[in-house]
Amino acid sequence: MSGNPLAKLTRRERQIMDLLYQRGEATVSEVLEGMPDPPSYSAVRATLGVLETKGHVHHRQDGPRYVYLPALPADAARRDALEHMLNTFFDGSAERAMVALLQMSDTELSQQDLDRLAEQIEQAKQEGR
Repeated sequence: MSGNPLAKLTRRERQIMDLLYQRGEATVSEVLEGMPDPPSYSAVRATLGVLETKGHVHHRQDGPRYVYLPALPADAARRDALEHMLNTFFDGSAERAMVALLQMSDTELSQQDLDRLAEQIEQAKQEGR
């Protein structure tokens, strides 16, 4: 999804999409349980309908219930979100974003984590990225 249409969601739509990505799928009741200060059942159902009309979710029927799933796979949504964050906060610089992550006081990286990062950096160099 070019231009990251997920960035244009309302607060409630974003909360619902976040829950669907965390869980993989959910019914209206499960969405309600996971929301802070949830609206009514019918409001969540209507919002899911809007998200489906916009093409962000789809559903499957499980007996009498609808189970909602994100239309965009998690890896594609993650990439879009990262591109949006990079462009919005770091002038498109992956280096600036990585430095910011490493400078966060609660970032704890094990030696294994650092080794894997070094391997990924080396691989990116070899691939000309």
